[in-house]
Amino acid sequence: MYPTIEKMLQHASVRNFKPEALPLETKNLLITAAQSGSSSNFVQAYTIIEIADESVRREIAEISGSAAYVNQTGAFYLFVADWYRQAEILRDHEQELAALRNMEALTVAVVDTTIAAQNMAIAAESMDLGVCYIGGIRNNLAKVAQILDLPELTVPLFGLSVGYPNFRNEVKPRLPQHNIFSVDGYDRQKLTDLSVYKATSANYYKQRTSHQKDTDWTQEMSQFLSEPRRKDVANFLKQQGFTLS
Repeated sequence: MYPTIEKMLQHASVRNFKPEALPLETKNLLITAAQSGSSSNFVQAYTIIEIADESVRREIAEISGSAAYVNQTGAFYLFVADWYRQAEILRDHEQELAALRNMEALTVAVVDTTIAAQNMAIAAESMDLGVCYIGGIRNNLAKVAQILDLPELTVPLFGLSVGYPNFRNEVKPRLPQHNIFSVDGYDRQKLTDLSVYKATSANYYKQRTSHQKDTDWTQEMSQFLSEPRRKDVANFLKQQGFTLS
């Protein structure tokens, strides 16, 4: 097994970190790794913001509902989809900003940002650090943008806690490959036959070390998707200058 793939297969979110800051050299390596990811047309439409101020971190932890593993971690980063740099370039060249405002532009920035974050996560785990993505910052995007003084055409997508683990959760069993992989088209019957995964996930939830419960993945998804979430996201995107067209 290749060492990189072996590390990837061992991934599990860490929510219990030691109160030990990451050295500057380690943080610089993580940022460099993040920058090394693919980028559509090399636009590099993202910004990474380290939240070093403890009071700011506490504000974001409260918004995200993740205080335990945002306040106490080696480093905490926010990943921001960002076209503001290019907006300044276009203004310098006396050009309109229409190319930055539509849904395609937003999609490109979201993909670029996510690739950078996953590169950082893999790099961190290769150094035996733990990571946890924090999507809860989208509970109040307007407040996060205010705290960070974000300009137009930027969207904070998620946080990433990186640090030295006190405890690592078990690896969750993923969907079988027949549920996420198809050839030459979307095989509806194969991709949606979840009978095997229902049994596998039910066994995982019953036997994991902590928070055991009698459920399976389909029940979890049914509950999670019982109503729309974070319905104010679209309004925030429009406020930031995206047309969503």
